[in-house]
Amino acid sequence: MSWGPQITAEGRTRFRLWAPDSDAVHLELADGTVLPMARDAEGWFEAEADAPPGARYRFRISDDLAVPDPASRRQSGGVHEWSMVTDPDAYRWTTPDWAGRPWEEAVILELHVGVLGGFDGVAEQLEHWRDLGVTAIELMPVGAFSGTRNWGYDGVLPYAVAESYGTPDDLKALVDRAHGLGMMVMLDVVYNHFGPDGNYLGAYASGFFDDTADTPWGGAVAVSRDPVRRYFIDNALMWLGEYRFDGLRFDAVHAIGDAEFLDGMVSEIRTELPGRQIHLVLENEHNDADRLLPGGYDAQWNDDFHNVLHVLLTGETEGYYAAFADDPTARLARCLEQGFVYQGEEGGRGPRGKPSGHLEATSFVAFLQNHDQIGNRAMGERLIELTDPARLCAAVALMLLCPQIPMLFMGEETGSRTPFLFFTDFQDDLADAVRQGRRQEFSHFSAFTDPQVRERIPDPNDPATFAASAPKPGPEAAHWLSFYRELIALRHRHVVPRLKGARGEAARVLGDKAVTASWRMADGSMLSVALNLGEAAVAFPEPDGDILFALGEAGMPSSFVAWTGR
Repeated sequence: MSWGPQITAEGRTRFRLWAPDSDAVHLELADGTVLPMARDAEGWFEAEADAPPGARYRFRISDDLAVPDPASRRQSGGVHEWSMVTDPDAYRWTTPDWAGRPWEEAVILELHVGVLGGFDGVAEQLEHWRDLGVTAIELMPVGAFSGTRNWGYDGVLPYAVAESYGTPDDLKALVDRAHGLGMMVMLDVVYNHFGPDGNYLGAYASGFFDDTADTPWGGAVAVSRDPVRRYFIDNALMWLGEYRFDGLRFDAVHAIGDAEFLDGMVSEIRTELPGRQIHLVLENEHNDADRLLPGGYDAQWNDDFHNVLHVLLTGETEGYYAAFADDPTARLARCLEQGFVYQGEEGGRGPRGKPSGHLEATSFVAFLQNHDQIGNRAMGERLIELTDPARLCAAVALMLLCPQIPMLFMGEETGSRTPFLFFTDFQDDLADAVRQGRRQEFSHFSAFTDPQVRERIPDPNDPATFAASAPKPGPEAAHWLSFYRELIALRHRHVVPRLKGARGEAARVLGDKAVTASWRMADGSMLSVALNLGEAAVAFPEPDGDILFALGEAGMPSSFVAWTGR
């Protein structure tokens, strides 16, 4: 790796830093050792020192600035303090032969490590999720961030695990335990920006950032420059190789805006990790179907699936839901048949998307809830608070039995009614700015135009906001667990074996909020569904094969049926 410390011999470590804006950099060890670092023509500084695993170090940029290693594997005392040397080979794996599971077997559960009690707390719940039928957990970002509470998208040291979650070996033990249970583990990574507190790269490597572009969260990274490109690609390889994650979800790649970088990264990952089933998923508002072709990324989070169903279930049409308010039933039909709703049409901020009907159904990750869609609400309400249970059950059945890859969000399997709120752990002026910015963000929503109402939006920096976000089983937890378990079992038994290569065949509108859709499966059979989320009865098609699952009286409000045939 170009970045980060490398153990060269027992007790010795080589340190590297790209600091092209600096003429001199010194390596400082916590034992008082100070060593000048040699500079090459490209701005890389290097030094080797007696520094065994556990040694604390930092880089002295100037008399008044000492910084942690931007590729630190572990921090001691926070993102502003000392980095620590770690031995990447110290952990002894109990599942060394694990090679993963096929993508079509994925039933994903997204979770936040912090509210579940750190890496050890997540490990304690693995058997519960395994018994439910979940085959993959997806961790929200675990890279080091400012403070002890954060969603992870404000990370500033993406090679280091957050201290409040546990150690690098604790994370490896979690992955190891999951593999022992036959479960995959995926990780959300953020390569489009850094958080606002603790990122020092601009002080000595201004070329790390693209001064001609920006993102909604801060300066854009210059992935066209080789040191920056290597920084992120090597990070991906670290998580997949050293930590043995089964896949990565790349956050908001539309904010990177560099298809060449994305294609180069996926190609290098595939080349460097042969013999393993590695799954790579994008979040991409551009609905760029070209990135999902064979040999590229496995799938994209299908926000269109969520957004159109949210409109149908709740009637909400403000914010980004406005783009799905016009004829949402027809939009759902298109989503089921072709994957994306938006395939080049005007989406509120210009044309969005490319044709996607040629893609396999497993190119899309379908969900009704995730961290964004709950936590970016002012009060963090879950969907169970926004629609009636019968309609929610019908939508869940669609998500779990249609051929797109399903993803749950922690707590929904137990009917949790606790919110998932936006939380941070910033201090002083930054804390005030985040608090006020969060409240101002909702000022254009009809429910929050009154400043006094906005003041009731929870303060992201209040520890109580974090505590309130831990999922607790709802009053009907047993019902929801049984419901999800039955549907997931049906998926594994009847859908997954026929899933690889499945594609949408046809879909049509049956009435207001009612659709039917069919997919051609790998064995030549047809999988069909009919769904009615409306207030009036409609005529469902007559199933021409074996019924897999039925909910409610066919064609009546809040009904669903799935069947297979030829």
